[in-house]
Amino acid sequence: MQKKTQLIGISNAIVDILSKVNYDFLGDINAEPGSMNLIDATEADLLYEKLTKTKEMSGGSVANTIACFSNFGGDAGYIGQVKNDKFGNVFIEDMKSMGVDVRLESSTMGSPTAKSHILITEDGQRTMQTYLGACTELSSEDINSKTIGEAEIILLEGYLWDIPDINAIAERIVKIKNKSSVRIALSLSDSFCVERHHKAFSEIVNDMVDIIFANEEEMMALTDSDSYDDMIKRALKLNKISIVTLGEKGSVIINKSDVIQSKAIETKNVIDTTGAGDTFTAAFLFGFISGKNIKECAELGSWSASKVIQQIGARLDKNTLKNCPLI
Repeated sequence: MQKKTQLIGISNAIVDILSKVNYDFLGDINAEPGSMNLIDATEADLLYEKLTKTKEMSGGSVANTIACFSNFGGDAGYIGQVKNDKFGNVFIEDMKSMGVDVRLESSTMGSPTAKSHILITEDGQRTMQTYLGACTELSSEDINSKTIGEAEIILLEGYLWDIPDINAIAERIVKIKNKSSVRIALSLSDSFCVERHHKAFSEIVNDMVDIIFANEEEMMALTDSDSYDDMIKRALKLNKISIVTLGEKGSVIINKSDVIQSKAIETKNVIDTTGAGDTFTAAFLFGFISGKNIKECAELGSWSASKVIQQIGARLDKNTLKNCPLI
């Protein structure tokens, strides 16, 4: 019997280009501090030329989670579309270097590889200028027995619902779920994404999703809530495992009929908040697949998130994770 992969991520494959800048630089490119703006290929090339020092690595929310899960020692695979170009090679080689099984070959046709210029100011705030490119060209034909294989959990991101072929992709995932014991996890990505695709998200939560990852704003959007208490009541009715991060207030996990609170770890040396939620998700899932209880999973998530915001970039390295007292 084929060995099951613990976690497979399917998402928009994006190369993160991290660079420290000042507020004058943001003004020069007309970027609102803390915003995320979509740019075209020409704008992306011009912006890259203006950056004096960069750190380039595979990125995108679920790709960050998968890489961190692998660094914990988990068995992980990844499906996302890149092109066979400079940044596509960066993405694939970086993921492979962390032990991730990249299931989809780079394309020789179509748009250039997606990239997000993450501009980090002195206060740790990030401003993103993102070119989507090839990641939106993921096709239902890419979701098959070869790329999925046997998996314990498939993790999807909400941004997938922005790509043209998502309905066919979702249908294939539903068929896979119906023929196996795989669990489907969904990361809601951001509240605007939830609002754009509210009907679709409501349907898939009912029909195929077992585990939901969200921050408070995203979960309130999904449940049409106008208060925290209302959100909890409506999340309970979903009858899923819903993990809601609350920033400095920690997290709350709605485990079907149970509501479990978990405190955050106080962190003063905040350098870069990039990937805190992605890292929390990775740690939670690693704990979950390893057999820890829900509260222990949340504590592992909080510890990991507190570490990643004290560095540049959205990934914790293996040496840091080896020193985790909660594993």
